[in-house]
Amino acid sequence: MDVQIVLYEGFDELDAIGPFEVFANATRAGGDLPPTLVTLDERDTVTASHGLRVGVDGVLSDPDLLVVPGGGWNDRSTAGAWSQVEQGDLPDAVARVAETDALVTSVCTGGMVLAHAGVLDGRPAVTHRGALDDLREFDVEVREERVVDDGDVVTAGGVTSGIDLALHLVERFAGADVAEQVTTEMEWERGSERTE
Repeated sequence: MDVQIVLYEGFDELDAIGPFEVFANATRAGGDLPPTLVTLDERDTVTASHGLRVGVDGVLSDPDLLVVPGGGWNDRSTAGAWSQVEQGDLPDAVARVAETDALVTSVCTGGMVLAHAGVLDGRPAVTHRGALDDLREFDVEVREERVVDDGDVVTAGGVTSGIDLALHLVERFAGADVAEQVTTEMEWERGSERTE
């Protein structure tokens, strides 16, 4: 399975790196979920919201599973999800991916990118609690769980819930045993998840 985590200037580090580590560990444990870090344009690195510079593997193509991290939404940062929505390129790219057979997911305020892409219309979803009122402005059934699975769209709440989202997907695609191995290796206590 081609797992792509799309990065942009100002993304929240843990939103992307938490799921990356879960998927990488799951692949080492026998799952087929190797993650790659991608951007919308050719570049070598991206600078995250707390200053971490991250290397990039390539450009967003046609993933089987897309992860959209958040960051910079609640403070309307000039770099981050808010800025990406204002520019429009990332929501457009997410909408294109959603038109394929890909599973589209978000962590934290990456859910706002999905909302602006029209991916969450008429669906249950969650985002960071600081952006729930913004999400309510869309045709979305707003939930306040850590993970909301609506089949081909899965959203997660605040920052650390990205780890739960990735573990949920590992269990869905690689089985409970692989998810348990990853949970044990990472010493992670899974949050309560809500699935539809």
